[in-house]
Amino acid sequence: MSTHAPTLGRMMHRPLLITHLLERAATIHGRATVVSQRPDKTRVRRTYADIGARASRLAHALAALGVTAGTRVATLCWNHEAHLEAYVAVPCMGAVVHTLNLRLHPNDLAYIARHANDEVILVDRSLLPLFAQFAAQVPSLRHVIVVGDSGPVDTSGGHRDYETLLAQAPPVPYPWPDLDENAAAMICYTSGTTGNPKGVVYSHRSTVLHSLVSAMADTLGLKDDDVVLPVVPMFHAAAWGLPYTALLTGASLVFPGPHLDAASVRDLMVKEKVTVAAGVPTIWLGLLALLDEEPGKHDLSRVRTTIIGGSAAPAAMIAGFRERHGIIITHAWGMTELNPLGTVAHLKPHLRAADAAAQLEVLASQGAPVPFVEIRHKGEDDGPPLPWDGATMGELETRGPWVADSYVGDEGEDRWTADGWFKTGDVVTIDREGYVRITDRAKDVVKSGGEWISSVALENALMSHPAVLEAAVFAARDEKWGERPVAAVVFKDGRRASDDELRAHLATRFPKFWLPDRFVAMHQIPRTSTGKFLKSKLREEHGGW
Repeated sequence: MSTHAPTLGRMMHRPLLITHLLERAATIHGRATVVSQRPDKTRVRRTYADIGARASRLAHALAALGVTAGTRVATLCWNHEAHLEAYVAVPCMGAVVHTLNLRLHPNDLAYIARHANDEVILVDRSLLPLFAQFAAQVPSLRHVIVVGDSGPVDTSGGHRDYETLLAQAPPVPYPWPDLDENAAAMICYTSGTTGNPKGVVYSHRSTVLHSLVSAMADTLGLKDDDVVLPVVPMFHAAAWGLPYTALLTGASLVFPGPHLDAASVRDLMVKEKVTVAAGVPTIWLGLLALLDEEPGKHDLSRVRTTIIGGSAAPAAMIAGFRERHGIIITHAWGMTELNPLGTVAHLKPHLRAADAAAQLEVLASQGAPVPFVEIRHKGEDDGPPLPWDGATMGELETRGPWVADSYVGDEGEDRWTADGWFKTGDVVTIDREGYVRITDRAKDVVKSGGEWISSVALENALMSHPAVLEAAVFAARDEKWGERPVAAVVFKDGRRASDDELRAHLATRFPKFWLPDRFVAMHQIPRTSTGKFLKSKLREEHGGW
């Protein structure tokens, strides 16, 4: 009688690589489409099979230029099919794609490109004037490849034409190498509102896991019959991972190019029968205003959800889309350091029978953490985690398989706790169901007489006033209280409200000491490169700092 235990079977180990997303899209979902809008508003249509073949040609071309494992290949591009081809070809050949934020100052772009040691850059023809402002400050750049998004490419200055390179490359599949799943695939930089921008590396593994979770029904829920419009730029946290999730699931993609105004986005959603769109709140505030002006005129019946992130979406906007236009908002939160998805506001089964007000409260929250993302909030760095009671405020900390554990060059080490949690800088409450509600950024919270005042709560309430389009609340110096809240307000066309009317609108919801001391009417609130309100500028110009 044998005393040996039976040999247990083992699972085959295959690395989690972006290569699988590309090959799956090109074969299993080869007929899915990629539509790209050019600067002149013409549209180019390709299939995932086309993208796969062109990505192979791009890899051959880059290899001929000396791109090898670890080479940084930068992109200075709008959202279009060539940018998608770089998203897959560069990491799948073992190099690293580095997306440059074209809304940054040229000095910042020069710093970022130098810091990342970029050697090759893909740049849209329409963005060459911007590139010219910082190109000489990046000595590591060896090759400039121009994507002809707005006309013929002039190669007389040593630039290379993207389409010519692809046409001259071998028309055979590129031999994609076996890679370490923890190898770098992409570098994204933070916007650098405080200090220099910092680089965050996304690995193949983190990207694949992020895509798998993003496809889940209770998160972003992409599937093969979706038509996805990433209005969020591909240079902003990998367009929230949507291009990769679309490749994984076979969802078709629609790219808007440089046309991000509300009317252009609306028209593209209608013409291409978009089912899922994604962008920051400022885009959708403008779209809601347009739809309200012309109710029922534009057929958006195919839209099943609009994903909103980047900053908190006002509850009034979420309700407006849902009640007046039948569009459901998916409110999500994340950061560049999170690859970027962290939480999603999804109604749990027992809440689906709740009244509209209770549902709106959940849908306007930042949501509960997605699978594998852990959260806690703390009042002091060395203090214990705070209770999940929906009332106690503290800084949100998180960890997970796609949460960064350092920046490029090991900068900003103080953003991580001794036990390995990332400090987000967001001040939040967490309720017993796990729903997170951001009350402020740590640097934006108004501290009046030792009490915290949530600028986000005041902004959301102000934007529910029928005359207000946008509002940003910031801290102003005060001799007695240290800080007091001031509100910058943009009114809707043809509408106005007095300071007393705005204050009365808030008085029913907040204690008296929360009410802004002043209201500053503006034509436009200053924004960061990613569309968030630039409160540092408001504090400087109107807060006495």
